[in-house]
Formats: sequence, C-alpha cells, structure tokens
Amino acid sequence: MKGGHERLRIGFIGAGGIAARHIGVLSGMDDVAIIGIADPDFARAVDLAGRLGARAYNSHEELIESERLDAVYVCIPPFAHGEVEATVIAAGLPFFVEKPLSLDVATAERIACLVEEHHLATAVGYHWRYLDTVEEARGLLAGNPAALVMGHWLDRTPPPQWWWRQDRSGGQVVEQATHIIDLARHLVGEVTEVYAQGAHTVPRIEFPDLDIATATAVSLRFASGAVGSLAATCLLDWGHRTGLHLFCNGLAIELSDRELMVDIGRGRPVRQAIGDPVEREDRDFLDAVRGLPNCVRCPYGEAFKTHRVALAIAQSVVSRQPVAVDDFLGEPAGA
Repeated sequence: MKGGHERLRIGFIGAGGIAARHIGVLSGMDDVAIIGIADPDFARAVDLAGRLGARAYNSHEELIESERLDAVYVCIPPFAHGEVEATVIAAGLPFFVEKPLSLDVATAERIACLVEEHHLATAVGYHWRYLDTVEEARGLLAGNPAALVMGHWLDRTPPPQWWWRQDRSGGQVVEQATHIIDLARHLVGEVTEVYAQGAHTVPRIEFPDLDIATATAVSLRFASGAVGSLAATCLLDWGHRTGLHLFCNGLAIELSDRELMVDIGRGRPVRQAIGDPVEREDRDFLDAVRGLPNCVRCPYGEAFKTHRVALAIAQSVVSRQPVAVDDFLGEPAGA
C-alpha cells in the first residue's frame, strides 16, 4: 500500500448520486486523486469525470485494465453487484462498496469469501456507524443493554425507476431500511429471527410498474434476548421519520441521522449530530488502503451479516413465515 504523502489513485465504478457524494468528500482530501470513472451510461461518466479532470470509461473492466489504481469505489445499483466486485478483487484492489451488497445471499457470500481469501481492505457504506451520536449511544448501552428496539424508515419513493422494481432493488428494506438493521446490529447485537409482512398499495399513477411492498412490518429477535420491530413505507411525499428507538432499564434513546435524544425521566434533551459521517468512513477506508491501522467500522464481512438479515426479511414477506437468520440461504430478494 501507499506510504508517505503520495496521493492515492482512486477509480469509481458508477457515476450516480452516491458516487458524486463520495467524490465531493474525496475532492477535499489532498492525499487523493480521482483518476477514472466508469459507468455503462457513458455520458454520465463523461460528465462527472470532466468536472474532475479524470478519464471516463463505459465499463469497469476497461477502467481497471487502463489505469494504475490503488483502490476502487463501487457505487452501483443492487442488481449490478457480483461480477464487478469479483473483477476488482481479481485485480488485487481494495474497494469501498455502497449498500446493499446484492439481491441474493449467494452473491454476497461469494464476494465475502473472496475478500477474506485475498486479504483486501474493504468498507461498506453503512455511514450511520460513524455518527458521533451513535458512538454516544453505544457508550450508554455498554452497561445497560437494550431490551426493546423500534426502527422505522417512513419516507417518500425515490425517483430512480430501478428502485421501484423488486427484481432490481430488492425492495425498500433491502435497499434503504438496511441502514436501520445495521444500526440495530451495531448497538444491540445479532438478529437471530425475523418475521415480516408486506402490503402493496395500488394504483400509484406517478410510479408506473412499481411492484415493491409499499409498507412493511417486521418483528425481530436478537441473540441478546432483546426483541424489536421495524416499520418501513415509501407511500409519503416527504421524509417523515427515520431512525431507531432503544429502551433499557430506566433509559430511552432515540436516534436519527441528525440527532440523539436521551430520556431518563427528566425531560427529553436533544442534541444534533456533529460532523460528516461519510467523510469519516471515507477517511478510515483510505487510511486502511494506505497501510495505516485499519479502523474501518463496517468491512465487507460485517456488512454481509446485516445484508443477510435484510434478505431474510424480504424472504419472510414472501413466505409469510418466520425466518431463522443463521440458517437463511434463501431466494433472491428480487424473486
């Protein structure tokens, strides 16, 4: 890995909104150079690369073959995962990948095994782990674990049409509310069993061909003995509420991506989150690539555990039966 002050040469696979978010952060780092951007929508790659003085490619293979890279950011839709990561790993490149990892367990598990086999630095974009408010909540829970967990993602329907399709996104829980699942695992521990039901509201004229569940209710059981729920809907025209509530012995905690409320029966004091968690996760990944101590909070193998819970929930919606997470191999979320 690179040492000293030499700039890390970074390639991006995917030129959508989340790639632009990371590029905005990396562009402010003086030890990073964004060299190339690949996207099947070549015009989009050209546009983004042109703003950076980088080169545009219409395939990830071409990017990897043409450039001398130190690491890669993989920012692609759920249905596109698998061969992209396998190609990156075969080239021996550390990579940062945005969630969700895939539409099925087998693909993500195969990539997780390849990562372990090649001993590569990885990171996955579960940036809530980098909120300072989450760190504070984790400290409060250390000696007083949660017994009841309530998660929610009550929001609008995002504009990309692939998001509306079960066979392209995996549905709202897999693509979006997975952040809440990961946060619950981070703060409470492993989920052992899920039982979910979904509802589909039709017609929605403004979202033709939308076939994902527009409302999902999930029961969760944790290895610690805690129980919980997760509610998700994309029926609103605004972001109503997103976060996690935790209830312990004499303590209630409410977390969102913006603030923390800690209630011990003396009012409801709220404080705002400080700093940019995306910048923190990018910095940890790049430091690991450089060979500094690896402080990445969600490497690929850890993210796979979250992803399997989300896929188990998607399977439970279809089967209408409880699903034991450790035993889940399952059908693709797009089935």
